[in-house]
Amino acid sequence: MAALTKEETEALIQEVLEVYPEQARKDRAKHLAINDQSLEKSNKCITSNRKSQPGVMTIRGCAYAGSKGVVWGPIKDMIHISHGPVGCGQYSRAGRRNYYVGTTGVNTFGTMNFTSDFTEKDIVFGGDKKLAKIMNEIEELFPLNKGISIQSECPIGLIGDDIEAVAKKANKEIGKPVVPVRCEGFRGVSQSLGHHIANDAIRDWVLENRDGDESFPTTPYDVAVIGDYNIGGDAWASRTLLEEMGLRVVAQWSGDGTIAEIEKTPKVKLNLIHCYRSMNYIARHMEEKYKIPWIEYNFFGPTKIAESLRKIAALFDETIQAGAEKVIAKYQAEYDAVIAKYKPRLQGKRVMLYIGGLRPRHVIGAYEDLGMEVVGTGYEFGHNDDYDRTIKEMGNATLIYDDVTGYEFEEFVKRVQPDLIGSGIKEKYIFQKMGIPFRQMHSWDYSGPYHGYDGFAIFARDMDMTLNNPCWKQVKAPWKTEESSKVTVAAGA
Repeated sequence: MAALTKEETEALIQEVLEVYPEQARKDRAKHLAINDQSLEKSNKCITSNRKSQPGVMTIRGCAYAGSKGVVWGPIKDMIHISHGPVGCGQYSRAGRRNYYVGTTGVNTFGTMNFTSDFTEKDIVFGGDKKLAKIMNEIEELFPLNKGISIQSECPIGLIGDDIEAVAKKANKEIGKPVVPVRCEGFRGVSQSLGHHIANDAIRDWVLENRDGDESFPTTPYDVAVIGDYNIGGDAWASRTLLEEMGLRVVAQWSGDGTIAEIEKTPKVKLNLIHCYRSMNYIARHMEEKYKIPWIEYNFFGPTKIAESLRKIAALFDETIQAGAEKVIAKYQAEYDAVIAKYKPRLQGKRVMLYIGGLRPRHVIGAYEDLGMEVVGTGYEFGHNDDYDRTIKEMGNATLIYDDVTGYEFEEFVKRVQPDLIGSGIKEKYIFQKMGIPFRQMHSWDYSGPYHGYDGFAIFARDMDMTLNNPCWKQVKAPWKTEESSKVTVAAGA
């Protein structure tokens, strides 16, 4: 199917909005837009970071998910207590495939579920004493842990437990960082505020721990990787390239990361941010307090990798700049071979994306390297500065949708008729049952890494494996069925 014109895209949006009552229609219209590359600011065309409409099903998570599931959870040598009922902790553990090196239950704890298991009694009488007891038990059972974070669930904020006082007391008793995080799920409009709260907790309870400590030897080439959660090994793939060009990666935030690395980050010369949405807050704080510059980079696909390596190298001396060129040249034969193999099989295929964090814009270049076209994209919990960065990556007249509802997404897909959808686990089986090839682009559908040159080879293989799988011959998309063909003919007549 040919790309929609601006007029067709506008008509599609209006058609989809017709199902809503008047007030809901007015609100949702602000979140659906036609891309216009001439705009410098996305707030001229789309609204974001607002509360979801009651009564419609969206794909968002909560503030607890943003803090525990994204920022704090992957810090491998700390124990993260899900403070509240058992369910939140159970459903947030081990779901994002944050790979790490270590022995689980001995010196790493990322895939374990530690919970205060709130009951009605705790709601009535409070859970502070229980929390203090839990931390004492943790020290007895897991003495090699390097610290504890307290991830508040909704009831904690509702009953007013003083987790800060408990944390300060425990810190003195065990002599390790104990960080209270006020990330109750009801805060804010999505998981995005959970990222911000988690960043603020790191700022207030962790970063200053080694201020004035000069025992850590630094070099002019020290950097920190911020906002890479090592999904399927992503951070390792990125770190390989950075170290090959001559930089020293002092810290990874927070996939395969440690509390000691985070404490050392104020010593680096540059912060490299991959997931802007989840970590820009702490980067801005370090820029203000420690005078550490930060730069956003993109390691999806060879075109963006080369751009990012050169952009990073430009902030260092000629040694690093030459190192960047050597890295690009070193992997050229590898990624040329990947493109030569898969581009003929994927050329011209059209993709619709709907993801969180950085991916709605970062992965566009990787698809384009394979000859594919992204014809729609949107964020689950993006802010306007995310869309500012997206406008230039998308073609004119393409669909942009913010906090899209299940109904809207299905209707857009039926009309745009993409060859592939990249979204999350909640949407996966709906579209597969509709007969549309689908990749789970939050945690790489149990594959990865997708970052770096080696990751690009896996990315290309997975897209080809998904799109060209013979199973789709057995399940037809709605627009390929005999019934829909008759409707189309009748409409044309």
